[in-house]
Amino acid sequence: MGLLSLGTPLDWHDSKKYNEHVRDNGITQLINIFKQHAQSRNNDKYLWGDEVEYMLVTIDDKNQWARLTIDKDYILDDLNDPEKSLSKSLDNNVLFHPEYGRFMIEATPAKPYDGDSLDDYVYVEQNMIKRRDISQSELPDNIRPITLTTFPRMGCGIFTSPAAKPIGPASQSLFLPDEIINRHVRFPTLTANIRKRRSCKVAINLPLYPDRYTKLLDDSIPKDRDLFLSDKEPFIGASKPGHVYMDSMGFGMGSSCLQITMQGKNIEEARYLYDSLAPITPIMLSLSAAAPIFKGFLVNQDVRWNVVSGSVDDRTFIERDIKPYPEYNLFGGLNVDQNSKLSSKHRVTNEFGDWSGLFTKEGKPIQKVPKSRYDSIDAYLADVNYSTNYFKDKFNDISPPINQKIYNRLIDEKSKLFDSHLAKHFAHLFIRDPLVIFSERVNQNNELENDHFENIQSTNWQTLRFKPPALYEPNTDLSNTPGWRVEFRPMEIQLTDFENAAYSNFISLLSKSIIKFQPNFYIPISKIEENMETAHKVDSVIKEQFWFKSLDQWNLDSGDFIGYDLSWFDRFLNAGNDELEVGEVYVNGYSLNGAIINKEQRTQLNGSVSMSTSSTASSSISSSGQTSPINRVSTSRKTIAATADIDDGGIDQRYTINEIINGTDKFPGLIRLIIKLIATDLVPKSQTHHCESQELAKSLIRIKHYLILISNRASGKIPTIANWLRSKVLKSELYHEDSKVSEQLNYKLVKDSLAVTDLSDERLVREVLGEIVTDYLLNNNSV
Repeated sequence: MGLLSLGTPLDWHDSKKYNEHVRDNGITQLINIFKQHAQSRNNDKYLWGDEVEYMLVTIDDKNQWARLTIDKDYILDDLNDPEKSLSKSLDNNVLFHPEYGRFMIEATPAKPYDGDSLDDYVYVEQNMIKRRDISQSELPDNIRPITLTTFPRMGCGIFTSPAAKPIGPASQSLFLPDEIINRHVRFPTLTANIRKRRSCKVAINLPLYPDRYTKLLDDSIPKDRDLFLSDKEPFIGASKPGHVYMDSMGFGMGSSCLQITMQGKNIEEARYLYDSLAPITPIMLSLSAAAPIFKGFLVNQDVRWNVVSGSVDDRTFIERDIKPYPEYNLFGGLNVDQNSKLSSKHRVTNEFGDWSGLFTKEGKPIQKVPKSRYDSIDAYLADVNYSTNYFKDKFNDISPPINQKIYNRLIDEKSKLFDSHLAKHFAHLFIRDPLVIFSERVNQNNELENDHFENIQSTNWQTLRFKPPALYEPNTDLSNTPGWRVEFRPMEIQLTDFENAAYSNFISLLSKSIIKFQPNFYIPISKIEENMETAHKVDSVIKEQFWFKSLDQWNLDSGDFIGYDLSWFDRFLNAGNDELEVGEVYVNGYSLNGAIINKEQRTQLNGSVSMSTSSTASSSISSSGQTSPINRVSTSRKTIAATADIDDGGIDQRYTINEIINGTDKFPGLIRLIIKLIATDLVPKSQTHHCESQELAKSLIRIKHYLILISNRASGKIPTIANWLRSKVLKSELYHEDSKVSEQLNYKLVKDSLAVTDLSDERLVREVLGEIVTDYLLNNNSV
């Protein structure tokens, strides 16, 4: 959840006078980080890790209700207490961390995974199972750690156990009590300071799912409360007709997600990986969709992202460039002269996003800020110093606001460690104010501490996070410390440990494949923005198309990936039909007239590689979940290099997620990149032909089924969690075609979700995971 410091947090009105101090010293700390690490780290291992967030839910089977548990957060202290249960965590290589909600816990591996070890990709699921088991062991049987992205009835009447009323001063929410907020002083202060900086509550409006008896107004908004001045906001412009209205940070930061962090060997590799994953972020948001219900309403979208974005949106009216509510201050809680007004001469912004002639008392320009501090990235880091060198300036096409003072400082830095792209990246992050400052941490040692930098860095919650190392004492062995990392943040949490392991492995293996094969995924940032909006739509994974690099412009030879479909696993694991008279095995490709096809022979043939029986790969996945063998092999031309002068219309096209993940006639698909990586880099060299190790075979079969899950979700053969939950509501006898989820229906959804998590109801498991994965899991439940 970000930087957790001990001390006395300052109220917004006391802390804002230190904003420039934090920014100035934070950048000094960043410069020192670059001086210590940018050139000295050139061969860090590919290590990675995941973060899983759980909700603690109390279940009352007698009265048929399920509610968020807000009085068992002591287990976090116990699981981190050496005198209590810390040894239980460490003995299982698990660590538990606080999250925004008092009902939430976050769990990670205690040590990162080795990205070069095939065993560690299987161990991920084992570790996730341990996390759930350990947390459950600290709880009564009727309280379960659940991996739902959103709790369906958060904000509806009594939805917590024990019950609490929404009368708290931190959030001033009409729906959420402050008792749901983590007890650490950072969290209620963060909640209150966002509201005070903004000078009004956050306002989140989601379109209602239209049904026969759906009302056009959110009738859950209380009309007669007069506790805070903000109680009037939904009636003076904060709420929208036809939408579900939410007014608190908890609605977003109280949702759960799955995040993956990978370490590059050096800063340049990490920059290229960051850029390459940027177009993947909306694809994986759509593919992991799991949030169709908010505040007891079915909504007309499938994911949480814009809810979390809105929940921490601290921008004032002028920063959002909108008219304030009646009698509200245009400048909100900014540190400005009380007489400041916006005149016609100020209605112009410069190239940095600054309003003309408007400044805070500290001299910082007041800016037009198009996005919340929780949103998609605004610019690539550029691979200009990496071997690929695909980046072109035209790809950064949305001109986000930057802090000119900080940009100039980084560019003018004598060490010359910051090129314009890196300088703009950090200068954009540092347009934000620090939201929580601890009085004891105002003054820091910039040579050894980096809390001021992290104060800004960790409260820019974007789809990707570029994570520099920390500062260390001189003569520290840096090889044993975290290096340059990329955090992948858009994915929604899934119901089972198997699914979460599958998605985690997919991103980590894809990242390693990107580093190895060096595809060119660059498209304009504006098209990624458009894809993020598309990803929110109902069933976008199968109904929508997404902008992506034209599948024949990846700078890959699709012929190099022949045979690396899902059937590779069977050919590698099963000796027999693949064996030739000379004793060789063609596990890595397909034969032509009884001979192995090599690259030279391919280039002499005409036509194109047929990787499926249709223009998309949907028919190439057989009923067994394996891609059908290629039955026609011919020339696979090298895709046009990124340096070629091609019109953007030929480079970027719209594709289904199925095409991007599973491939087309022209392109191997992301899964084939992963499978070739496994075959060529992760399988032990001693087993280059058929697998002779039972343990290796067991691991590969598990990984194969992870990829089958991803493949079948992409093709629509199995539903997303969002589709499944929506279907459960629409088909339930407890649903009244009014877009509302009652407490009894909420109980049923939670119980069904747990049955899937526990693999205890075969029918429900098949609905979510499909026939192939379910059959495998029920017969191979142990990892």
